[in-house]
Amino acid sequence: MNKIEIYTRDGCGFCFRAKKFLDKKQLTYQEYNIWDDEAHYHAMLKRSNGARTVPQIFVNDTHIGGCDEMLTLDSQGRFDALLNVG
Repeated sequence: MNKIEIYTRDGCGFCFRAKKFLDKKQLTYQEYNIWDDEAHYHAMLKRSNGARTVPQIFVNDTHIGGCDEMLTLDSQGRFDALLNVG
């Protein structure tokens, strides 16, 4: 089973778009809202090598970046390969 994690914040259009994409693909993910818990923000910074923008997305503990990077991987056929499903 794949492990997908996404760091988000309230009111973020890119976060909404990323979650909508994952939902459309019927993928389960763990969401960490950095506004709900400051510890999530610090964990995101550490795991993403200092990236401060949201969303920050991890697939099987591999940092893939934000929404645009995830959608680019998908358009290149590389996102499903990360999931071992295509």
